[in-house]
Amino acid sequence: MFLLSALMPEIPFFLVIPFLLLIALIATGPVLFSHFWHKYYKVIAVALGLLVLGIYLFALQNHHLPVETLADYASFAIQLSALYVAAGGIYLNVNLNARPFANVLVLFAGACLANIIGTTGASVLLIRPFIRINIHHIKPYQIVFFIFIVSNAGGLLTPLGDPPLFIGFLKGVPFFWTLEHLIFPWLLGVGALCGIFYLIDRRNKEREFYPKADVVLRNEAKTEMYFKGRRNLVWLAVILGAIFIDPKIIDGIPYIPFEGLKISFVRELIQVTTAFFCYRMASKTALEGNHFSFGPILEVVFLFFGIFFTMMPALQYTAHLASKPEFAHLLTPGNTYWAAGMLSGFLDNAPTYANFLSLGMAKYNLNYSNFTNVTNFANGIPDPTTYLLLEAISIGSVMFGAFSYIGNGPNFMVKAIAEEAGIKMPSFFKYIYAYSIPYLLPVLALIWWLVILTR
Repeated sequence: MFLLSALMPEIPFFLVIPFLLLIALIATGPVLFSHFWHKYYKVIAVALGLLVLGIYLFALQNHHLPVETLADYASFAIQLSALYVAAGGIYLNVNLNARPFANVLVLFAGACLANIIGTTGASVLLIRPFIRINIHHIKPYQIVFFIFIVSNAGGLLTPLGDPPLFIGFLKGVPFFWTLEHLIFPWLLGVGALCGIFYLIDRRNKEREFYPKADVVLRNEAKTEMYFKGRRNLVWLAVILGAIFIDPKIIDGIPYIPFEGLKISFVRELIQVTTAFFCYRMASKTALEGNHFSFGPILEVVFLFFGIFFTMMPALQYTAHLASKPEFAHLLTPGNTYWAAGMLSGFLDNAPTYANFLSLGMAKYNLNYSNFTNVTNFANGIPDPTTYLLLEAISIGSVMFGAFSYIGNGPNFMVKAIAEEAGIKMPSFFKYIYAYSIPYLLPVLALIWWLVILTR
C-alpha cells in the first residue's frame, strides 16, 4: 500500500498544487465564502481528484498507483459509512449530571472502546450521547477534545484501533505488539489530554447553544441509561469482523490480481450489504433520537475522494525525498516520530505510516512486502533497536492524526455531526492554532521526551 518511492524516480512538484489547493479551500471556504463552499464543495473535491487521476492515467501512464488508491479509498469510504449507519441506529442517553469528572469518564471510556471497535466506531457511537450529556453548555472545545482522545489517541493499543496500526498488522506486525509496546504512551497521552480537558471543563459554567433544551437532568443522585437499537450491535460486530476478510490474512479469499496487488471487495461487499439491512431494519426511535441523516458522512466521502487522489503526488514526492541515501541517517526514532507525525496530521495517517515503515525497513535492508521481514522488524531483528523505530512511527502516526481535521477520517465526521447539531466548530486553521498547538502539541512533546528520547 502506497509504496510511492519505488513507483517513479521523481515527480514534478506542480502536481502537488491540487492537493494544496484543496486543503486551502477546506481551511478557508467555510469562513470566507461559506455559502459557495457548502453548495459546491462536492464538485470541487471530486473535480480536483479526477484531475490528478487523469494526469496519472493518461499523461504519466501510471495505472498502478491510481488503482491501489481507488481500492484504498473504496475500503475507507465503505467501512466508515457502514460504521456510521450501524452506530447511527444505536440511541444511548445517559442521565448524567454533566460535571467535568463525568465528561472525563466518558472520554476515557471512549478511548478504551476505540481499541475494540476502532476510533471510527467509538466516535460515531459516543459523539451524540456526549453532546446530549452536555446539552445545556456544549462548547467547541469539548468536541475538539473528543476528537483528540476518542477519535485518535485512544486507538493506540490494538490494530483494530486505528487504520495505520491495522496496516501494520496486515503486513506482519503481531496483533498484541501494540498493546505490549505502546501501553505507556497510550496512558501518558490519554491521561494528559483528559487532565487538560478536566481543568478547562471546570470553568465551563455558561449555557450557550441550547438555552431552551427540553432535556433536563433532574436527578443528580441517580444515574439512568436509556438504550435503543440493540440489534445494531450485531450489525456493528459483522462490519468489524469483515475487516479481517482480506486475502493477505486469509487464504482462499477471492481477489483480482493487478500488478502485484490483491484487490478483493468481499469485505466491502459484506459491509455495504450489512449497512443496507442495518438501516432498513433500524429502530425508528433510535434514528429519530439521533436526528440521523446522511449529511455528515456524505461530506466526509466527497472530501476524502479529493484528498485521497490529490495527495498521491504529495505522498510520492515526500517519500522520494526521504528515500534518498543522504536522508537514511536521519531516520532515527526521534526524527521519525516528528516527521511521520506531522505528515500524518495533514496527509492522512494510514499512508504515512505505510511509507515510513517501508523506509525504516529499507534502512536495515528489509523488504516491506515480506511478511516475515515485517515481523522481524517489529521484534528487533536483525538490529535490537528496530522495534524502537516502529514504536516512533506508530505513536506519531496515531497521535498526530488529531492535529487537523483531515489527519484521520473520524475527525471530519465528528465535526460534521457536531455542526449538524448546531455547534459552531472552529475553522480548519483555528482548530490548529487554538487547540492543537496549545493543548495537543505539548502532550506530543511530552511523549517524545519521556518515551522516544529515553529509550
